Amino acid sequence: MIRKFVGTVASVLALVAGLWLMIAPFALGTQPENADWTDPTTSEFFTGLVIAVVALAGALAFAASIYEDLVARGLVTVRRRPEPEPEPEPVPAAPQGASSAELASLLAPLVEALREDMNKTAHAGEHRQNGKATLVGTEENR
Repeated sequence: MIRKFVGTVASVLALVAGLWLMIAPFALGTQPENADWTDPTTSEFFTGLVIAVVALAGALAFAASIYEDLVARGLVTVRRRPEPEPEPEPVPAAPQGASSAELASLLAPLVEALREDMNKTAHAGEHRQNGKATLVGTEENR
């Protein structure tokens, strides 16, 4: 565990050194302002960039290793995301080849029952519970 911690610290220090190499020509004034980069500036910048990228990868790898070690020892608990509820199975749609005659024969009993219900309430003069007349009664009054 101590080795992993020392490796993480060394990687972070190498990251800082790489970043310093990248900005040193500009911070120390060895790179003239408003001029093309000189050869030493280009060399230091890209060397620092490579060092910083490798150090960042090393720091992340050591940090992940420390985290796994802490989980294995039981010092850190892993929070699990709640599993999403399964989606309901889709209702099978009507077959694509269903003709309008088949649909009409399926809906005919429903339409007839609705028509009878509407005629009963319209002839009896009853009102709905919400205080409005039925649609049939409203249309007949026009």
